[in-house]
Amino acid sequence: MSLPLPARLSPLAAATFCFLHGLAAAQGTSPQTLKEVTVNSGKDAGYSPATSNTATKGSAPLRDIPQAVNVVPEQLMRDQGVRSMQDALRNVPGVVFSSGDGQRDQVVIRGFTAIADQFLDGVRDDALYFRDLSNIESVEVLKGPAAVLYGRGSSGGLINRVTKKPKFGETFGEVTFGLGSFGYKRTTADVNAAINDAAALRINAALEDSKSYRDQQFNKRYSIAPSVAFKFTPDTDLLLQYSNARDQRVTDFGIPALNGKPVNVPASTYYGSANAARDDTTTSQVQNFTATLNHRFNDAWSVRNTSRTYTYALDRYNTLPGGTTDPVTMTVGRTRSFILRDESGMFNQTDFVYKNKLGNLKQEWLMGLELGQQKRRAESVSGGTVDRVSILNPGSVVPPAIPASAYLADSAIPSHTVQDTVGLYAQNQLTLSPQWKALVGARYDSFKQSTTFDRKLAGLGRTDKAFSPRAGLVWQPSETQSYYVSVSKSFQPSAETFALAANNAANAPEITQNREIGTKLDLLDGRLNITAALFNLQRTNIKNTDPANPALMINVGKQRTNGLELTANGKLSGRWDVSAGYAYLAGRMVESVASVSSSQLPVVSVPSLGKIPALTPKNSGFIWGMKELGSFGDGTVSVGGGLNYMGERFTSLTNLVTLPAYLTGDLAGNYKTKGYEVSANLKNFTNKSYIVSSHGSNDNLILPGAPRELQVTLRMKF
Repeated sequence: MSLPLPARLSPLAAATFCFLHGLAAAQGTSPQTLKEVTVNSGKDAGYSPATSNTATKGSAPLRDIPQAVNVVPEQLMRDQGVRSMQDALRNVPGVVFSSGDGQRDQVVIRGFTAIADQFLDGVRDDALYFRDLSNIESVEVLKGPAAVLYGRGSSGGLINRVTKKPKFGETFGEVTFGLGSFGYKRTTADVNAAINDAAALRINAALEDSKSYRDQQFNKRYSIAPSVAFKFTPDTDLLLQYSNARDQRVTDFGIPALNGKPVNVPASTYYGSANAARDDTTTSQVQNFTATLNHRFNDAWSVRNTSRTYTYALDRYNTLPGGTTDPVTMTVGRTRSFILRDESGMFNQTDFVYKNKLGNLKQEWLMGLELGQQKRRAESVSGGTVDRVSILNPGSVVPPAIPASAYLADSAIPSHTVQDTVGLYAQNQLTLSPQWKALVGARYDSFKQSTTFDRKLAGLGRTDKAFSPRAGLVWQPSETQSYYVSVSKSFQPSAETFALAANNAANAPEITQNREIGTKLDLLDGRLNITAALFNLQRTNIKNTDPANPALMINVGKQRTNGLELTANGKLSGRWDVSAGYAYLAGRMVESVASVSSSQLPVVSVPSLGKIPALTPKNSGFIWGMKELGSFGDGTVSVGGGLNYMGERFTSLTNLVTLPAYLTGDLAGNYKTKGYEVSANLKNFTNKSYIVSSHGSNDNLILPGAPRELQVTLRMKF
């Protein structure tokens, strides 16, 4: 079989898969007729859940999916004391962090930025905010393009949060209290109540009031998420969910760079206003309501309809070291701006599932229709560079006000954008024989955008129509081995989550294609899951500034990432839970006419062609383990810890500023009884100084990582 990957990757592919095939064979497995395998996706799954809701819009076994899927389960997040999406995604190879303008969750996946590739229970959740995880059961990352089921975006992958849902016939609950370094204070509650045999209620809530290792930083947030489920008949059920989350914190863009590396200052150093609580805060509030109706007509036909409405409001004010750095005067320019956003939207997804058998050929069809509309108002005022401060000792300086002229600029005119989505898709999971399975699908999208302005500027609009296919083949020579090859494609419209502008309204969508081979192995009697994925990811039609007319963007760029990802999740013994991963990423801009400017004086223009994309380390990896030591009194004691390695990354496409590689370590311990649990997490226990992220398009705006911090959590169960 000829594999669709570049020839130069073939030796690595052969070596990887020969090794893994031999490893599986060493476990005593051999090609044989597959037996029926019972999948356990409940509480006992530990670090290695066997199913994914994201890859096929159904509870498909991970071993049957011809694409890399990483699941971060609830137990792993609890053991690590996860507090944010960034904490959770440390457990996914190929994911690197961006500072997200100090206002939102943002990552780079396989070398491609993922601003809007966020989903909640399979429905788009692309508002720009920090997400609370108090009502989240797992975080799933589907690697590569996924437009076949989810529509636009998804170059390096998408992130889907799976919520906690009511459980019929059970009444339980827990309350947690957390305290820690840098003024960390947080409490949560999770209560499930069986109303009767056919109805259940669940409420998740969180309240946090914390400080930070960063000067002046604070985090005041709450989240409440009630849900209720009804089982009208054995074949019909309804789930109603509501959530309301508010988050307020200092808008933190980090520190600048000097002479090709982050400036050497304490991790706490803040370059914004001396009165950050007044001048530099971000406040977001998100509410959504979701109704999901499931009905099974018979053994062959079923339908699911999901409807969601949401509102989102953002007020962001900031002072940041976004100007140039001057190595002569040893100063950095500070810029000031504010952004106000208001959004509302609705989505409706209807999925029909049809199962049939033709001789030995089993089929499971998914046929769906997605309708959506999002309305966005945005107002952005930028004052440019308002002052300069010492690059090594910015001190406590209140910046000048934004100049009055900035409010009259064309860029400050409020915009109103309406985006209409119509997507029609079909997918077929085929069992060709006990050893061979296939997945094929396609989606047709019509994505219409229109932007109007409060004054002066002419309205803009465009409609993009795209066809997004996916195909994969799986070979399973035994119950414990699965090998696959797949190809998938997606598109990213111009502007996408932002307002159209005169310079980009004429641009065609950017197109991404992923070619991948991989393996998924179950070792140690199924206790340990090993995965490997070798991929070629290429994005074409990238928008670049037209050298002949800087006021326009043209579609002429191409970015490519060749890479390898490895994971291991499960149990090494009856009492050792482990999670590990490694990623090798070789990213490059292979076609570009654009140039980018440096942020250090004297400013130079750097051609993008041949450069490594921002925040794309060649090597990165992690390992985590927890061991149950045994009984002590009325409970059990577990201890563990892990290491996280991140290779060198460039802050931007200039490749002029390098973020140094780092290795940090965490420790954990807990004491668990039937009625309560006490956990302690010591993060960065060696007190390593490191850089966790940067902006991604600016050589300044670099965020230092947290020093050593202790977090203690008491969990009361009933």
